[in-house]
Amino acid sequence: MKNVILLCTILLLGACASDREKADMGKKSQKSQNSMGADSTLNKEVLKDKILGMLLGSAIGDAMGAPTEMWSRENIRIDYGYINDLTTMVREPSAEGTWDFNLPAGGTTDDTRWKKLMTEYLFTQKAGAALAPQDFAQHIIHQYEEDIKALKRTESFDPEPFETNVRKLAWLQEWARVAKPFKEDDLQAYAYALSRFYGGEMTCAGMLYSPVIGAFYPAAPQLAYAEAYRLSLFDLGYARDISAVTAALVSAAMNEKATAISVLNTIRDVDPQGYFKSRLVGRTAYRLLQEARSIVYQANQLQMKDVEVDQLIFPLNQKVDTLWLARTQKAYELLDAKNQDMPFHAGEIHLVNLTALLFCDFDFKKSLAFVVNFGRDNDTTAAVTGAILGAFYGAKKLPPEMVAQIIETNKNLLDTDLEGLADKLTAKVMDK
Repeated sequence: MKNVILLCTILLLGACASDREKADMGKKSQKSQNSMGADSTLNKEVLKDKILGMLLGSAIGDAMGAPTEMWSRENIRIDYGYINDLTTMVREPSAEGTWDFNLPAGGTTDDTRWKKLMTEYLFTQKAGAALAPQDFAQHIIHQYEEDIKALKRTESFDPEPFETNVRKLAWLQEWARVAKPFKEDDLQAYAYALSRFYGGEMTCAGMLYSPVIGAFYPAAPQLAYAEAYRLSLFDLGYARDISAVTAALVSAAMNEKATAISVLNTIRDVDPQGYFKSRLVGRTAYRLLQEARSIVYQANQLQMKDVEVDQLIFPLNQKVDTLWLARTQKAYELLDAKNQDMPFHAGEIHLVNLTALLFCDFDFKKSLAFVVNFGRDNDTTAAVTGAILGAFYGAKKLPPEMVAQIIETNKNLLDTDLEGLADKLTAKVMDK
């Protein structure tokens, strides 16, 4: 018995020593990544192409979904048939949506505004240092206060200028209410504000801006996850993990040697907060990947002999492959069964995004079309899907006509210079 105990002790000490060695190696690797903040193999041209690809891909997804945001599939079909490109939108402005009536093709919503806001925050951060959550909170508060001042300065007999400035104010009001007590280190007030943030839902809040963090730490998914997790000030429970995973997916996609498998394996391999160890629950982000794989597998089991053509809902005025349509509708039906109470639930958006990537085999336009025509919060989901694929392929490999339209509309009408943001962000990353 003594010998057994001695042997176990030796093995345990050896394991502990091994763990310490691994931890030391991890710290050295983390230190190396922190000092660089980027994959040293990425030259400036490639880095800029991938950063711009992330911004453009996200904006394209946002713009494709913007005309039908929160619509049902039936309404999308009636008005648009099947959306597979940028299109003009006929919609009223809103705080989280477009800020003007009937924007042309390429018009974007809060999903792109958040990419811009996060990018501008990163410009304020010290090169090589960890991101400061309180600085991020202050950045949001400052923008909100500027919007208040703009509203107070409004002078007009007509109501439209007031309405426009109120929309800009309302865009950040929920966020500022959470950011303020966080910045002031008032933990109880922060907890209360967070619990009522957008009604206390498990929203996709951090997913709106975390792709930019992924691009800020290219080919370093562990580091991207860690920094995005720190800045997920508005997420509850596993939504925070999903926001950080989104950053890690973009970071992994920035690797020049990335494959679809290596990108998706990030959800399995990167878990510094230990969500896999969650008692009785496990890691929801990974379980949703398994569900996405199951949905795609079941949909692809359909063969032409199994298809009842008279049961298919064909897009109006468009020719499509019958088997592809049947498989798409099957995937949609399986996703419908997983819908959450709120379309902007982080888990739902994560699942639809992963299903699109797998079902469409990482094809840029097909993946975005799959997401947009599914409906629900399709602009946000497509913005996430587009960010990952844009980082994966780079701007030069995105559809040139879509790229040109997105750049023009956002720069000339929405005060968002995506190319300029990419230039500055690239320089910031290279300085780290």
